[in-house]
Amino acid sequence: MKHYEVEILDAKTKDKLCFLDKVEPNATIGEIKSMFHRSHPQWYPARQSIRLDAKGKSLKDEDVLQNLPVGTTATFYFRDLGAQISWVTVFLTEYTGPLVIYLMFYFRVPFIYASKYDFTTSKHWVVHLACMCHSFHYCKRLLETLFVHRFSHGTMPLRNIFKNCTYYWGFAAWMAYYINHPLYTPPMSMISFLFLSSVRSATFPSTLLSATSVHQAPRPERSPIQPRTPSPGFSCWSPAPTTPMSWAPGSPSH
Repeated sequence: MKHYEVEILDAKTKDKLCFLDKVEPNATIGEIKSMFHRSHPQWYPARQSIRLDAKGKSLKDEDVLQNLPVGTTATFYFRDLGAQISWVTVFLTEYTGPLVIYLMFYFRVPFIYASKYDFTTSKHWVVHLACMCHSFHYCKRLLETLFVHRFSHGTMPLRNIFKNCTYYWGFAAWMAYYINHPLYTPPMSMISFLFLSSVRSATFPSTLLSATSVHQAPRPERSPIQPRTPSPGFSCWSPAPTTPMSWAPGSPSH
């Protein structure tokens, strides 16, 4: 059986970073990344981009060496993707922020509103209902992240977490500021508001629970290694209306 020689060059400077001798022909790019990591511990596999051309696309971890358009002496180019974090960490960070931020406004901790309102409570029951709905929603998302969803072994650049959190955390703060403001009053006549709030309060838990069941249904078909499309049927299209329905305009959370 012939073996390969693999050299890995820096994609920017073209300097040789690593030379691997007697590499098995059925070795995958993922295995080559692990070998490279042993020579350069600062670059763990998740932050490596290995490519055939310095400006080309990254090769997949499952690509096999002997199936690539290279000779017995293969040359690859390396790019550092930067610090990486797992998808579980990404979603836990995104969803924990809105939960904590909203509760800070709800309890009116100091330095948010005027000092005379510190740790006071709203006289409007719908404000408390909105807090319960919002907290339930993000607690559900956190639990789904931990116990329902399956994520690939892929990662996301650490720098992107700041952009993602700005959206989730910023929107939660903007929404919570007005809903929990000491001067907040219901935006419509009390009779209409009570009726609409009652309807939304009744549909909110059922729609969120429906979304949870839809997420749970295709779970056995998901693999952390190879993503798969769920089997055709109700679960393919039903998630679309459930979450918008639970947060529809006029619900207590708006």
